[in-house]
Amino acid sequence: MNRTFGSLRNRNFRVFFIGQAVSQIGTWLQLIAQALLVLDLTDSGISLGLVTACQFAPILVLGSWAGVVVDRVDKRRLMLITQTSMMLSALALGVLVITDNATVELIYLLAALTGLGNTFDNPARRVLVTELVPEADMANAMSLTSSLMTGARVIAPSIAALLIGTVGIGWCFIANSVSFMAVLIGLNQIDLSQLRPVERAVRAKGQVREGWRYVWADPDLRLVIVMMAVVATFSYNWNVLLPLMAERTFSGNESTYALITTVFGIGSLFGSLAVARRGPVDPEFLARCSLSFGVASMLIALAPNPLVAALTGAVAGGFGLAFLVGTTTCLQLRAQPIMRGRVMALYTVLLFGSTPFGGPLMGWLAELVGVRQTIGIGASAALLSGLIGLIVFRRRPEPESSSLRSSPLAS
Repeated sequence: MNRTFGSLRNRNFRVFFIGQAVSQIGTWLQLIAQALLVLDLTDSGISLGLVTACQFAPILVLGSWAGVVVDRVDKRRLMLITQTSMMLSALALGVLVITDNATVELIYLLAALTGLGNTFDNPARRVLVTELVPEADMANAMSLTSSLMTGARVIAPSIAALLIGTVGIGWCFIANSVSFMAVLIGLNQIDLSQLRPVERAVRAKGQVREGWRYVWADPDLRLVIVMMAVVATFSYNWNVLLPLMAERTFSGNESTYALITTVFGIGSLFGSLAVARRGPVDPEFLARCSLSFGVASMLIALAPNPLVAALTGAVAGGFGLAFLVGTTTCLQLRAQPIMRGRVMALYTVLLFGSTPFGGPLMGWLAELVGVRQTIGIGASAALLSGLIGLIVFRRRPEPESSSLRSSPLAS
């Protein structure tokens, strides 16, 4: 237990973690409600993919530059701005739905504004974690932070179902808006004297290109980033595919979607906590997770009913989150501190910025060839990514040194 939650000994990380835990539940309430709202308004998988694309398009366009900003500025102050902007976007959407003035176009717009805030917030949040804890606790703190979204996925569907069934879908967005207050309070409760800030990058030309070159020059970072790109684009579009599977493949309703999402989230939570307990990981571990994720995703595609889909989803969620959390940990620990903002921004671009391509593509494929077949395509991509990653990692020459080996965390 101490190995899994050891970083919570640090007060600064503890108050940050609690605030994030509350806010991530609100985030999932909005994601679930947004998907159901768009389906209710349009009954279109393509529209569902488009709203997801709008939310993550700003990351694709501005993500690399956001990493430069994160490396230059105070991460805590930046988060105070981004969290406030996303809180206001959620509030606006909730008011529109409650007053019966929501249209698909307005949902697209507010999704894009939320995505703009998240473009800067995501890398800032991930890098701030490294300033809240000693170096020995960094891997554990990163993994626990990544597990929050997973834990929220377990809790949020039940809350969403309760809110939708009693007061209406608009209150899911209002609840998300209120949940941002927990983060703002947590950020203001951080003891600044106990922070471990790293050297900030000085403003200069070519810093975006410098970040890309830095990642590409390191064989391990390059391999991790390529695997991440493939899985994120083709294999991790569950926000689009699970609602379609629940509604069309199984002729279900909100409860069917909630069941599959909840059990998927439980498996994901176990996967993220397993990485938190394990600590630092290497590309070989990530390749194995990608392979296992691909196999489990293929089983979801073949599931005969919602219960089997949920159970196989738990396995897919476990290995999928182990891959995502392990990728975050691996990249941050292998990157130089002054480059972490740009490295994590590139990670964010690939994880979320690929969605403007992957989301509509998977929605279109689901309309064209079917939901099961589309999930199978994503599963095949994860299998291929893991197989190639394993081959490349085992064949590459042993490096003389790396940032991980030079770190005390490598021992």
